[in-house]
Amino acid sequence: MSVLTLTDAQIDELLRAPKRVQNPASREREDGKHLRRDYRVVTENGGHEFILFARQSTIIKNGFSAGLRWRSKTGEEVILLRCNGSDHPHVNAIERDRFEAKFHIHQATERYILAGKRSEGRADPTDAFRTLGGALHEVMRIANISGLSSRSDEQDLFT
Repeated sequence: MSVLTLTDAQIDELLRAPKRVQNPASREREDGKHLRRDYRVVTENGGHEFILFARQSTIIKNGFSAGLRWRSKTGEEVILLRCNGSDHPHVNAIERDRFEAKFHIHQATERYILAGKRSEGRADPTDAFRTLGGALHEVMRIANISGLSSRSDEQDLFT
């Protein structure tokens, strides 16, 4: 599978495949004005590798993102899923619909990839989380990831 030819069915298959975190004790690190943690994730059959990430702004409470990046066999990477805080407006580039300062979920689509947009450029508002911990939990739930303790809207990951 190449990022340039990823279909909606392949994206769905990658998300649904059972996965496990390999390094649950990952340490946070500073990344500019953010704190960040990255976890190595593999499918149970070992066929695919991913990075589960969690990033929190050190300045803006609702400035956070948790997501899942797939690493193809050729080394290409694509973000399949991202749960964002409510610190910014979002515009879906193709549909041109916009929403202001709402928690939202991005998911990769074939349509956005073929249009040359960010794979996960499309987003929809959600009430599924309000904290980084809740966003990480939602990514793990949607993408069938185990091996890391998470709870819906638990205490923020970096507090």
